[in-house]
Amino acid sequence: MKSNYSELGKYIREVNERNSDLAITNLLGVSMEKTFIQSVANLNGVDMSVYKVLKNEQLACKLMSVGRDEKLPVDLYKEQEPSIVSSAYYVFEPKDKEELLPEYLMMWLCRPENDRYIGFISGGDVRGGISWETFCSLPIKVPSISKQKEIVQEYNTIQNRIHLNQQLIQKLEETAQAIYKEWFVEFEFPDENGKPYKSNGGEMVWCEELGKEIPKGWKIISVKEFCKEMKSGGTPSRDNNIYWNSKDIPWLKTGEVCNRVLVKAEEYISNEGCKNSSAKKLPINTVLIAMYGEGKTKGQAGYLRFEATTNQACCAMICDNEFDSTFLYYFLRINQSEIANLANGGAQPNLSKELIENIRIIRPNFMAIGKHHFVKFINHSEILEREN
Repeated sequence: MKSNYSELGKYIREVNERNSDLAITNLLGVSMEKTFIQSVANLNGVDMSVYKVLKNEQLACKLMSVGRDEKLPVDLYKEQEPSIVSSAYYVFEPKDKEELLPEYLMMWLCRPENDRYIGFISGGDVRGGISWETFCSLPIKVPSISKQKEIVQEYNTIQNRIHLNQQLIQKLEETAQAIYKEWFVEFEFPDENGKPYKSNGGEMVWCEELGKEIPKGWKIISVKEFCKEMKSGGTPSRDNNIYWNSKDIPWLKTGEVCNRVLVKAEEYISNEGCKNSSAKKLPINTVLIAMYGEGKTKGQAGYLRFEATTNQACCAMICDNEFDSTFLYYFLRINQSEIANLANGGAQPNLSKELIENIRIIRPNFMAIGKHHFVKFINHSEILEREN
């Protein structure tokens, strides 16, 4: 360990207060994005007295499966009223807040380098986790308390700007989806006179497959027919350092495909790693969908704005042009729940490339699909994502 680093355990302590009197009912979990989320677990018949209490300025993390996810689910609790988390989580806090600020600690644990290191020391096993003792051995650099306050203040300024950008991205997403529904579900796209097509007498024909009328000249096809090409990814062997020791090609995991325009990857593989695995280099404007993953990951879509490869849990869809690819992206966003429900398999049902290929999608005529503004929405979102 570098001389200016210390072990994390020197500065933190585990908190193991239980909900023994059942006074607290607000149950939280922590997402891969390092934010607290409301639990959707079925609590009927569950003994909530064993759940751990979480209080203001305490942190909670889950050390199971960090080898598989290569991310540490952790967040700092900022609410005044306490909540509870599963007994599978560790709750902890700084031993001395005059020595280590909770906000600085959270910043340190959010570092991508920290995630990669935890993934490495877990052994990269599919279910690889780490112990509390191993967690406490993580390196941390702790400057003076005044320097920590300065860093946290600067960080919060940036976070506020990022939060504003995220709100703008969300507004763009909502507007794009509203336009998609108006044009390609209700069929009120502008006709040759700029008026809503269906309500102004646009010619409609019956579509047996949808059980309703659609504009004349439109048809229902499979996603495979809609795309020029479809691919799945791959993961180079983690045992071969040559595959991971250079930043030749960005490499995305399903956890990064989270209903957004994608402008960077957390990891890279070497050219050798790409050649000796099922990973495939994908062009800009490729549409991605997560075929499996924990929580809500399955069925989430991403729009690629840089050349990259992906792991095997992503399905990549390459279209002829940006009008088609952005149309496909918002189709997947609108229908995410229905697509995720197509998953099949064992205890954890998954999507497959074949299932996605066979999804049915409406194919508008050239006049309609050539008029939409989805490319502009994607471009604006990309600018905000890159600024973030």
